[in-house]
Amino acid sequence: MLLEKPATRIIALYGAYNELLLALGAGDLLVARTVADARLPQLAELADLSVIGTHMRPNAELIVGQKPDLVLQLSGRKEARLQTEALRKLGINVLTFEMNSFERMFDVLGKIALLTGREQQAAALIRGWRGRLAALRARHAGQRPVRVFYEVRYPNLLAAGKGSIVDEIIAYAGGANVVREEKKLVRINEEALIQADPDVYLLQKGPMNPDPEPLERRAHYRELRAARAGRVLVVDEDRFARPGPRAVDAAEELERWLHPQAR
Repeated sequence: MLLEKPATRIIALYGAYNELLLALGAGDLLVARTVADARLPQLAELADLSVIGTHMRPNAELIVGQKPDLVLQLSGRKEARLQTEALRKLGINVLTFEMNSFERMFDVLGKIALLTGREQQAAALIRGWRGRLAALRARHAGQRPVRVFYEVRYPNLLAAGKGSIVDEIIAYAGGANVVREEKKLVRINEEALIQADPDVYLLQKGPMNPDPEPLERRAHYRELRAARAGRVLVVDEDRFARPGPRAVDAAEELERWLHPQAR
């Protein structure tokens, strides 16, 4: 979708888009936010904006009232698609993206930059991020990767699969995801986890896993290689599972933890 002129009134229904817009220096174009957006320190400057509901259940009337020339939404989930269709029927320009990798994030940033007249800023950001990721990959080229399991939710165990940006963060940090399914989120039973027996266990903490139970309190997890070696790390969901600028920070943070001997 191309606009007749650069967008000046934007509503992002997914927080990662707000992070990208702020990185572009385009925070002044945002006219409203979702309930969750004031939760993150990185988005604190959005706290005073009008609230138009949640990511999955935005209030169409409130959105129309803000007269946006562009609304950004995450594609994929059925509920989000229905909301997108409803807003388009009301004459709102809605652009949807799927972001599950660094390359997709860079592509989305480029498109947002084109729609806001900030192509040069986007090019500089992408160049810097690519350089940092390349440096991570080069440091561990040819080395045996550390086998990693990433817990998205517990109980009813849910893991990050190959179709997630988490998988790429792990790879850039010198690790290898033990969950090989080509999906973003993978349901996994304890027997499969025990058989995989990862070297490192990452516990996501955030909206999907608000209070993760320590592995030592889980009867079947105590004998995992990672638990016995004390190689368990609690990580922030917003940094590791959200495909935004901080995903590059997350890869560098994880690399330092996985390979302390390299420092």
